Amino acid sequence: MTDRDWYDDTDEQDAARRADRAARMGWTVIAGVTGALGCALTAGAVALALAVVACLYVVVG
Repeated sequence: MTDRDWYDDTDEQDAARRADRAARMGWTVIAGVTGALGCALTAGAVALALAVVACLYVVVG
């Protein structure tokens, strides 16, 4: 026999705790990837703008 009684829901609480932890980790990863892609897109746009300005400078000069 086990020493756990009929209304023991330790397993369900443990599963819910692990699910919450996994969900938080997932949202953290999603936010990190989104932020990194945003930074990369911004850096690419700045590089493109600088390239356009440099080309215009060469053409006008």
